[in-house]
Amino acid sequence: MERTTTAPETTESRDGRDGEGDADGSVTRRRALAAAAGSLGIAGLAGCTALDVATGEPAEFTAGTATVGDATLAESGYELNEVTEETVSREVEAAGTTREVRVTNSVAEYDKAVELLGERYQAAVFAAVATPKIEVLGRAFNPIADLEARELAEIVLSRYENVGELERGSEYTTTVLDADAAVVVFTVDGEIEGTGVNTELELHVGSPVEAGEDFVLPLAAYPAAFSDGENVRRMMNGIEHDPA
Repeated sequence: MERTTTAPETTESRDGRDGEGDADGSVTRRRALAAAAGSLGIAGLAGCTALDVATGEPAEFTAGTATVGDATLAESGYELNEVTEETVSREVEAAGTTREVRVTNSVAEYDKAVELLGERYQAAVFAAVATPKIEVLGRAFNPIADLEARELAEIVLSRYENVGELERGSEYTTTVLDADAAVVVFTVDGEIEGTGVNTELELHVGSPVEAGEDFVLPLAAYPAAFSDGENVRRMMNGIEHDPA
């Protein structure tokens, strides 16, 4: 029997319109991005038994932090919104014994104001997600290796509302942390959170790259009319990693 729980967190967020905040202080859909990324890693525990991961105390796996350097931010026009940690736990029962496994991921979220219909909105988002390697019987493996680009796209899509069907487009390769990362480009219709403004979005979904004891996943989305692909590549190239 398996049970998955997510540890709640409270973070400060802003409204989708540039320069405006939540009137009631509530958490907006920005928080959903971190929550969506929180499940990464825990899915990789499927098939592990209690004896695989621990014998006694809870097994804990904590990611470091992947962020974008200041020089790159100055060139690309993106600004840091927040860096969030999300912990997910799973209780695994085998042979009458229950063990708890805890996985903590981090998400560095950046955004940029774009002008649509004469208004400025925080409609472009870039995220660097760090998830820890999982060790089983002394061997480390990538817990998100089997996830498809469409599944990873769901993380960044949590920043938008009334999203349509993803359409897969081009692919390219770029450098992330001195490694080659394959990037898939998708388009989809969606609303900018909290505004009711519908637009075609372009998504860039990178493959996870190894960084010490972690894997780092770059994600981005922006209104297609904004044509920000060059800056997205620049942001991916500028990712830095700090270990836990």
